[in-house]
Order: sequence, then C-alpha cells, then structure tokens
Amino acid sequence: MIDLSTLMLTVFYAAFGILLMVVSNIVIDLFIPGDFAAEIRRGNRAVAWLSAGSFIGIGEILRAVIMSPTYEALTADFVQGVVASAVYAAVGILCFIVGFFIINAWHRKYELAAEIQRGNTAAGIFVFGIFVGLSLVISGAVH
Repeated sequence: MIDLSTLMLTVFYAAFGILLMVVSNIVIDLFIPGDFAAEIRRGNRAVAWLSAGSFIGIGEILRAVIMSPTYEALTADFVQGVVASAVYAAVGILCFIVGFFIINAWHRKYELAAEIQRGNTAAGIFVFGIFVGLSLVISGAVH
C-alpha cells in the first residue's frame, strides 16, 4: 500500500528542490558577470557549459541536503525539515559561489568570466568541471 503522507512529502521536496535550484542559479547569475539568457540565445556555448555545470552542481548539493541524516531526523516535524533543508541549501550554495571565486582567483593567468562572455568554449567547459567538482565536495560535506 502506498503511504499518502510519504508520497506527498516526496512531491513537496521535489518541488521545493526545483524552486531552490532556480533561485540558486539566479543568485549565481548575479555573481558571475554577463547576461546568461542573452548569451545562450546568441549561441554562446561557453555560457551554456557554465549554466549546465551550475544546474548539475546545485542539483547535486540539493540532493545531498534532501538525503542528509538531518532531513531524515526532521521529517517528523515538517516545518523544521523544510527550514533545515533551506538553511543547508543556502550554506551549500554560498560554499559553491565562494569556491568558484577562490578557484577563479587561483587562475590569475586569465579571467574566466571574461573568457566565457567572449564565447571561449574551453573556459566554459573548465567552469563546468569546477562546478561539478565543487558540488561533489560540498554535497559530501552537507551529507
């Protein structure tokens, strides 16, 4: 028999995760210079790679937040579970953004954001890798 409360909780956290993913990517777009929507419409593959990495990275962090032991302990109290998920997601996103800037500062030979805006696909793929790598580290820390 299907437990309706578990099913509803699953649907809620899926929708909540999607909302957090969209909001997180908007925040990331604010920190990295350029109009990503316009660049993607223009066919800038570097921005597309960066955006894809951002969505995969944020998704991995949110997955870890939702699957964390803290979440399991708090499912009995729905509001506490939602608040804990939002707080851990915010911490994860902050670490994600800070991590990008630390790595970007370490690569002083070129400005990744400027290269991406110029359409340098290699820079976009590089940032994609940075985002996926950061998400794996951060999701491990969150979980």
